[in-house]
Amino acid sequence: MAIVENQRASEIPWRPGYRRFTLAGPEQGVACSASLSIIEPGAGAPTHFHNTADEVIIVLEGALEMWIGDERRTVGANHTVSLPAGVPHGFVAVGPGPTRIVAFLPQAGEAVATTYVDGGPPQSADRR
Repeated sequence: MAIVENQRASEIPWRPGYRRFTLAGPEQGVACSASLSIIEPGAGAPTHFHNTADEVIIVLEGALEMWIGDERRTVGANHTVSLPAGVPHGFVAVGPGPTRIVAFLPQAGEAVATTYVDGGPPQSADRR
C-alpha cells in the first residue's frame, strides 16, 4: 500500500501556469492515475478527448471555464465533472487566484491515447 502526502507529491512538467502533482499511478503500484493540479488564471488544457478512458475532474478551489462538446460553463469549487471517453473537452482557470483540481483516469499513461483537437500534448504526457 502506498500512501502519498499530497503536499510532497512528485511534480511533473505539464503546461505553463499549470502545475501537476502525481498522487497515484504506476510508481504507487496502481494502474490508474490521480493527480492534483494548481492552475493559474488563464492557463488550462486545449480541446482534447481521451480515446478509451473516462475522466473525472474535481474542482477543489477556484473555478474553470470548461467546454464539453458544444456546451460551455463555469465550474466552481466543490463540483465534479464526469467526462466520458471520446467527448471533446478543455478548460481554462478563471481568477482571481489559482484553481486547484484533482483529476482521475482509470488508466495511467492515458495521455498517450489522447487526441488533441487544439494545441498539443503537455510536456510530460507519457507520465500522466
